[in-house]
Amino acid sequence: MVAQWSQVGDVNVLASAADWAWPDAVRSIFKPRGVNLLMAENVAEFVNIIATTRIHTAIVDVDSVWCNGLTTVKIIRMDYPLVPCIVLTHKADKETLGKALQLDAFGVIAKPVNMDILQQLLNRLFLKKYNSDLFAR
Repeated sequence: MVAQWSQVGDVNVLASAADWAWPDAVRSIFKPRGVNLLMAENVAEFVNIIATTRIHTAIVDVDSVWCNGLTTVKIIRMDYPLVPCIVLTHKADKETLGKALQLDAFGVIAKPVNMDILQQLLNRLFLKKYNSDLFAR
């Protein structure tokens, strides 16, 4: 059985804000599906948004100046261990992948982000975690 959301707008994804085309690109995946995209400028905003809003997935850009590597994922894990996290990085090497796995990240995507790969990962995440095909093609 595939989960049905009670209404459009029930699904919230929290992502790192960026000074490149990332927010517009990712909205192209979310908007047609009625998914709310929330953006956080820093670690404090990530925590505040997760504390006040049901977040179904967090997408964390670990190369961001304010993010300090995987610190944001670590902080999310401390208080909100069930929020699935996807990590974006320019440095998708063994060390980064290992650290992301230790923090139970659902996946790591190399930048520049291929939107097809992100959509496939979101589809697997939502099928596994929420039994929903919301991100299926």
